[in-house]
Amino acid sequence: MSIVSVDLGTTNIKVMLFGDDLSVRATVSENVRYERKENFVEFYPREYFDNLAAAIRKILETAAGMKEPVRTIILTGQAESLVTLDKTGNPLGRGISWLDMRSDAECKELTDTFPADITYPITGQPAIIPTWPVTKILWIKKHEPERFASVWKYLMLKDYILFELTGKLAGEFSIYNFTHYFDIRKKTFWDDILKYAGIRRDQLPDLVEPLTDIGSLTPETGRVLELGPETSVNVGTLDHFSGMIGTGNIEGGIISESTGTVLSLATLLDKPLFTEDKMPCHYGPFKDSYVLLPVCESGGISLEWYKKTFLPRISFDDMNSELEKRRMPKDLIFLPYIIGVNAPEYNADATGVFYGIRAQHDAYDFCWAVMEGVCHLLKKNMNFFEKAGIRAERIISTGGGARSAFWNQLKADITGYEIAVPENEEAACFGVAMAAAAAKGLVSDLESAVREHVSMKKTYKPAAPERFAGRHEVFNTLYKRLQAVYELSAKT
Repeated sequence: MSIVSVDLGTTNIKVMLFGDDLSVRATVSENVRYERKENFVEFYPREYFDNLAAAIRKILETAAGMKEPVRTIILTGQAESLVTLDKTGNPLGRGISWLDMRSDAECKELTDTFPADITYPITGQPAIIPTWPVTKILWIKKHEPERFASVWKYLMLKDYILFELTGKLAGEFSIYNFTHYFDIRKKTFWDDILKYAGIRRDQLPDLVEPLTDIGSLTPETGRVLELGPETSVNVGTLDHFSGMIGTGNIEGGIISESTGTVLSLATLLDKPLFTEDKMPCHYGPFKDSYVLLPVCESGGISLEWYKKTFLPRISFDDMNSELEKRRMPKDLIFLPYIIGVNAPEYNADATGVFYGIRAQHDAYDFCWAVMEGVCHLLKKNMNFFEKAGIRAERIISTGGGARSAFWNQLKADITGYEIAVPENEEAACFGVAMAAAAAKGLVSDLESAVREHVSMKKTYKPAAPERFAGRHEVFNTLYKRLQAVYELSAKT
């Protein structure tokens, strides 16, 4: 039996085929197209599904000689992207990406009505931000009343793909954390905010546990994919959580970190934890599991921005090689708040700052400062974990940033934690593949699959964390002292 893992990504749709021994047989990616205008970021749901179907067909053609039939398609991927359907089950207008920032006014309105002391113990989220679908639905209600009146179902992107594959309407708990209309303790919808936004319960899918088998492909989709009714579809779980599984983070006391476009941390809990500092708490990938998941929007994107703007002709490999030869640039500190809203502060007015610039600093010094600034942001969040009583022996690091030995060592030195990099870089697809193998009896259980198939490629030990202690204090002090400046700038 073989497994098809699907990662419903923001930039790319990734499909991987795994054999019954969990070896990778083939990988295919398809780009995602967007329509962008000002703060609007929209996509075409039907085109998204068609591209996914094309990727699955390609991957099956690549492995045409494989003996095992495809028994399971399991999904992972993004959470908040919104799709509206009409009463015929077809997309109603374009989908609204989680990247879309149109709903600032709706965020303020909802925050005034449902302040953090109300929403945090219900949703686990400390702030209402434009990412959340409830803010986009409220925007549609105000600005597109005809569309609002015609909506049959509000779905997340993963729900829509499930609907196209199986004809069934279902959403799983780990994705619905990110709607801001899900009660993570009661595992149901939050009626008060639904009523305020004008959303009826019958406009939403039934909710199920993560990693649940939903059923078989529809006959029509089976013909399109050239797969039979024996192929089942599993709802899977959020990409962050499948990445946790793929790196062996399936029990308490382990911390995962990903430096992709955003910087995120994750640790598994057996009950919800609402901290004094309001760290985001989510329903996890397993039944009655929870995850602390602070996400910093200005993570890896800070380095992507810097390189594209100031070192466009230099490869990442050459950039890292040059930095490894250098000494730490004295005085230069970077606050990586180029998108603004970041855990643990959630300050939309914050901006990126270079501090301590001197005449001798060059482009690579600034590059060092950018990478170091993201490490200080990581340490700030680790400090919040420790304050909540969570500490691990090491941090498992994934994402594009984990490919940089220089950056990994910098993270170890600044945080004081060992940084372990997994052998398998495709942690999200691999994680749900292991979960599917456990569900289908290819392995005795998920724990056995992790023990057998997950290993670390390299571990970076802290070399001289004391030399960064003073710089971390400067980083924190600089941010605190700039609060008045941020507030003043926001008013001008």
